[in-house]
Amino acid sequence: MKTLHYIQPLRFFRGSLCLLVLPLMLSAFMLTSCAVDNPTGNDAEAAMHFDQIMNESAPVMLLSESTADLLKEVKKSTARFNSTTQAIRAGYAPTDHCVEHPELGGMGYHWVNGPLVDPYFDPLKPEAILYETHKNGSFRIIGVEYIVINVGQDQPYFGDYPFDVGGTPIEADHWSLHVWLYKDNPAGMFTPFNPNVSCP
Repeated sequence: MKTLHYIQPLRFFRGSLCLLVLPLMLSAFMLTSCAVDNPTGNDAEAAMHFDQIMNESAPVMLLSESTADLLKEVKKSTARFNSTTQAIRAGYAPTDHCVEHPELGGMGYHWVNGPLVDPYFDPLKPEAILYETHKNGSFRIIGVEYIVINVGQDQPYFGDYPFDVGGTPIEADHWSLHVWLYKDNPAGMFTPFNPNVSCP
């Protein structure tokens, strides 16, 4: 069984990279600085869906025990972000930009927490929360995305699954990984685009 790989903290780079990357992330993902008022932002309503989200089955695929256990930990840690109020309080910035590919499917809305975009990999603190919208315009969490700046360290792994090289509009060298914890992805748990996701 492979050991979970974490990137060791690179404190020398953190401050300067955050200053460089945060504006790029805000521009690339078309983030807005104001909080949006939407039905899913209501904590009471989000709480009604918490048990359902936690009990939904992850997409079926062959996973090692360590990776499966880590997925459970991340799901437990991020389920509260089905409430967009909780996501905003935690530093995730709302956006009205939805990502979709005509043949591969969609990624949804990326709510990015800019200060987390650095050389660190903390599986319980994803850099972006992925959302889709219901017909009434409310948001529902569908997954998370990790973004790790490459400053010469080893490639990060989620359990025993390697990150993708690049994958976001950031100009700096980086790795990224989508994890479809809350939305079945026929293409795979860690595949960037999800055929079951579309933009309005």
